[in-house]
Amino acid sequence: MSLKKVLGKLKTGSHSNPASDEEEGGTPGTANGVAAPSPGPTSISAPRTSGIFHRGSGEFKRKDIDSGIVSPQDSRASIDQPRGSGIFHRRTDSPNRSSTFGSKISIGHHRDGSHSHSTHSPIRAVKEKLHIGDNSSSESDLPLNREGEPMSKNQLRKHEKQAQQEERKTVVLQKEQEIEKRKKEMEEQADKELTPEQKKIYGIFPPNSYAGELKQDRRDHIIEFSAKDVGKEVIFRARIHHLRKMSSKFVFFVFRQQLATIQGVLVEHADISKYMLYWAEHLEAETVVLVKGILQEPQSKQGAVTGASIHDVEVAVHSLHVEASVTEHLPFNVYEAEVSQQDIDDELAKNDHKEGQTRVKIADRTRWSNRVIDLRSTASQGIFRIQSGICHFFRLNLVNEGFIEIHTPKLQGGASESGASVFKVQYFGREAFLAQSPQLPKQMSISADFRKVFEIGPVFRAENSNTYRHLTEYTGLDLEMAIDEHYHEVLRTLDRTFKAIFKGVYENYRPEIEAVKRQYPHEDLVWLDETPIIPFAEAIRWLNESGWRDDGGKPLDENEDMGTRDEVQLGKVIKQKLGTDYYVLDKFPVDARPFYAMPDPNNPKITNSFDIFLRGQEILSGGQRIHDARMLLDNLHRLKMDPQTMEEYIQGFEWGAPPHGGGGIGLERILMLLLNLGNIRNASMFPRDPKSLPERAIIKQLRHPEASTMHPPWEGKDRAVAGIDFQPIEKLIANYGDATNTSWLEPRTEIWRDEYTGAAVGFVPQDGFAITVGDPLCHVSQYVKTMTGYLKYIKKERNLKPLWLLVGHDAEECLATKFNWRTFSVVSEQRVDPVHNPAMNDSDVQRKIRHAEKEGVKIIDFALGAEIPEEWKNKVDARVVDWLKNRKGRQVHLTNIRPWQDQEHRQYHIATTPDGTICAFVAMAQLSADHGWQVKYSLDFPNAPSGSIEYIVTHALKVVGQGGASTVTFGGGASSKFTPGHNVKGTRVKVLSRAYHAIATELKLTNKTEFREKLGATDDPSYICYPPHGLGPMAVKAILNFFEDDD
Repeated sequence: MSLKKVLGKLKTGSHSNPASDEEEGGTPGTANGVAAPSPGPTSISAPRTSGIFHRGSGEFKRKDIDSGIVSPQDSRASIDQPRGSGIFHRRTDSPNRSSTFGSKISIGHHRDGSHSHSTHSPIRAVKEKLHIGDNSSSESDLPLNREGEPMSKNQLRKHEKQAQQEERKTVVLQKEQEIEKRKKEMEEQADKELTPEQKKIYGIFPPNSYAGELKQDRRDHIIEFSAKDVGKEVIFRARIHHLRKMSSKFVFFVFRQQLATIQGVLVEHADISKYMLYWAEHLEAETVVLVKGILQEPQSKQGAVTGASIHDVEVAVHSLHVEASVTEHLPFNVYEAEVSQQDIDDELAKNDHKEGQTRVKIADRTRWSNRVIDLRSTASQGIFRIQSGICHFFRLNLVNEGFIEIHTPKLQGGASESGASVFKVQYFGREAFLAQSPQLPKQMSISADFRKVFEIGPVFRAENSNTYRHLTEYTGLDLEMAIDEHYHEVLRTLDRTFKAIFKGVYENYRPEIEAVKRQYPHEDLVWLDETPIIPFAEAIRWLNESGWRDDGGKPLDENEDMGTRDEVQLGKVIKQKLGTDYYVLDKFPVDARPFYAMPDPNNPKITNSFDIFLRGQEILSGGQRIHDARMLLDNLHRLKMDPQTMEEYIQGFEWGAPPHGGGGIGLERILMLLLNLGNIRNASMFPRDPKSLPERAIIKQLRHPEASTMHPPWEGKDRAVAGIDFQPIEKLIANYGDATNTSWLEPRTEIWRDEYTGAAVGFVPQDGFAITVGDPLCHVSQYVKTMTGYLKYIKKERNLKPLWLLVGHDAEECLATKFNWRTFSVVSEQRVDPVHNPAMNDSDVQRKIRHAEKEGVKIIDFALGAEIPEEWKNKVDARVVDWLKNRKGRQVHLTNIRPWQDQEHRQYHIATTPDGTICAFVAMAQLSADHGWQVKYSLDFPNAPSGSIEYIVTHALKVVGQGGASTVTFGGGASSKFTPGHNVKGTRVKVLSRAYHAIATELKLTNKTEFREKLGATDDPSYICYPPHGLGPMAVKAILNFFEDDD
């Protein structure tokens, strides 16, 4: 079904709101880590309005409010609006609607101490008492709605759909219980029936079992297995790469050991019992196991194993023991990490391919954020073995040429090249720098008569370059040598070294190269016996003659350095002209070189320096150094560098240094280009770029320290044993929450809790999805652990598909980089500064406020947590009923109107006319210290004097501003356009953009209030996040049903 068709079929009220698993005969409280929210007293269900100032003439179609039946008293504590006055509203009596169907249902997600709604509405109770409608035979058998009237066809369809969903949930729950029961039964039977020998061949080794008798048993390497070993007994340690249950008596494994994978088969026979198979089939991927078995010919029809790197042999497993278990949910496993673009293309090309079932390629940023898992992949194993080989052959060749290896300090007293790209550090109260290169110590070594030296070590560059080819820390392969006659002696030495590296890698690492090619396809490197050495100026002329131009459309200047685009294009020109991927550019312009580069004796505008290129990109800079102290000092003065910071360096030349030169290779750069990895971060084991080492979130003073998730009330104890309750949701919102989190107080929201920290995540089951709204309630540093536990619960225990809506930047970054989710933004929190409020100086706003004051409007304040007299509650409730009657049309919302909910964290402002009539009402919700306050509700009631709402809102902002608040949110507002986040690009952006435009147009989501703009509201983006293939037509429909109001 296309997205367009789904959007065309969507109608208000066409959704269902499936009940939670706990409703299946459950009781209030908690179950499976999910805390149950309390609905509080009876609610007046109403959406939050589409703007912050609501007049009686607004658009809102309601069926639920029947004047004369619903009294202000009946509405107590449930007049609730969403996160401020933004776009998302939803009328909800939540799963309690099902309680009007004539059957008594215990709602499992009520909070402790709460009671479920009565199964009879007030109207129905009156009709039954007076026997009204008893003779209506045509309607007597139909279920009744909340108002005691027979259900409409639409309501009946929803009722039937909900019943079906309840039935499906019951089946899922029963299945889970059966699995757990079966597991226990199998363990008990195995303990009774198996012999000691049968029990000994499988199980889990204790972690501290590696200090006993040293047996020196043989351990085999998978990569060495071949057909000639058939019949041989083998013992090896490996990870479970993948497993597949074929039947109750047959399980397939793929075992992985670094680069190699082999198929394993476990079949019930002899001592291998059905209990062993049952245990083995429930092992997790990535578990470390010790395998003992016999190698045999593959039993497959094809005659060869296609799903492993070892094709001609498989292992019949005779013994299997776990040495390391996976105890934390993995964001992805290695089997998923090894999906290549070619795999996806091949799968899409199959005739039996089904939409939405394509394997997913893990995004690079997700790989780097979960680096340990990614490094286990065969491609990564190959990459870093080749990296080791590059260092080995670099060292081997230079040692054979008479070089010695040195190790120089990385803390220096001055910048070696330019102060702009140096990391400054504090060194016992004075300033020092991390070395940009070992350049200066290398030259000092030559001055000390070491003649030929090299080093492999870290290099630091403080350049804020977030490109595919730059790192802030990389490994340098550097050499320096004395020159006898010509600086090309250095160039020839480097050339021989590079060719030794290329030859060594291709001759000794062919299996690794092939493993890398499966993930990063590329052709082998091409180089010539005689390496081309091209003068820089001549290379520029070649580029210009090919028609290449700079960004301004002009030919390139022979006296200026090239940019990356120019280098890549030159590589293409040289490959076409000379047929090589490897070449040298010589005689670089003086302005493109550091202060120590020796100028050409015949042309002072160029230097005796060169760059070496691979596949069109530079991998080495080198040349002759200035060895004359006076010439060095002149250059330092010319470049306005302080000679005193390099006193030790200069002194080495003042004492006499021989002519010398050298070069520096970026290890990660050469590895990236050699293997065509596409991004230099793939060539660094733990890459460092400007986005690395993010600032740790500060642990601020909490509003409720006793409700911390960093130091929960049961810290150091077992919470259940100690009988300590989870931190109240209301206090977690005040500690960590934003406006969206206040919607979790709705009855329909279920709360998952982390058993160890008490961190909370709220969700609403909707059409097979878990609609999760807002950031997790915990400290930012706990997001990954909290999200991991929650997603595992949703998918494994609830069998729901997760969607995460309206999250902030930190949560979005976590979902995208840690879990490979796709993200985009179409909504923003609209925040204002209550202290610097532009509306206070706006003539139009002030005119309206003066009019309200002239009409005698007065404002009564109830401070944070103050007790509100019942009289005032009743009056406000009655006016809310009046306000609801005037609302018409389709509504989109997140919560209902419940002003007396969580009074501990509410501040109220009530505006009255001279005759005591309430004309406007504002409730302010206290959020975390970072997010300040939320204008939870701002309502002006029918017949309110003009200017009342402007008066009360500006007054409320002033009050919280005087209390020290620096930010207030009006809640979410729809953006005018679709903005991609992480992992969303190409065709997907176009499809989602069109879908958003259709939804926003249909529901008129982008209407904004002029007044909010006059308050200086700024947009703080909120994100929609979903897993790969997780936002199909059904997901879009579920989201709309979640937010929309009933007809």
